[in-house]
Amino acid sequence: MRLALYQPDIPQNTGTLLRLGACLDFAIDIIEPCGFLFNEKAMRRAGMDYLEFSKYRRHNSWNEFLEYRKEHSDEYGRLILLTTHGKQSFIDFKFEPNDIILMGRESAGVPENVHETADAQLLIPMNSNARSINMAISAAMAISEALRQTNGFPSLK
Repeated sequence: MRLALYQPDIPQNTGTLLRLGACLDFAIDIIEPCGFLFNEKAMRRAGMDYLEFSKYRRHNSWNEFLEYRKEHSDEYGRLILLTTHGKQSFIDFKFEPNDIILMGRESAGVPENVHETADAQLLIPMNSNARSINMAISAAMAISEALRQTNGFPSLK
């Protein structure tokens, strides 16, 4: 299981998810450009001392990420976009162990070409008066469900 962050805007969200990845033993792909200076000092401040335990890979662009995914198809499975424009609930979706859960930018989501590339577009059911859930919390909800379904939590391996 992997988590991919498309051009993240907020370093605290990225740091939180790097920490979550370290704790739950999943890898993270960071698709640049980021809306902040991505360096070890900033990530240590946001992710505390978990950065050294995080498995992450930086990609300079969406196209570079897609090329890397293609070259490493044994590790990189379906691309599952979590989006407020999704038609299917993440709870009703059947995750597979090599899925990549893709999160869009906090400020703008992902462009149409990224939507079109996704193998599935899922949403989190929520109050119709609400606009969206924080990206890091949404990612944590989706990755937790995916790990639960695939017996991917570290203590269950």
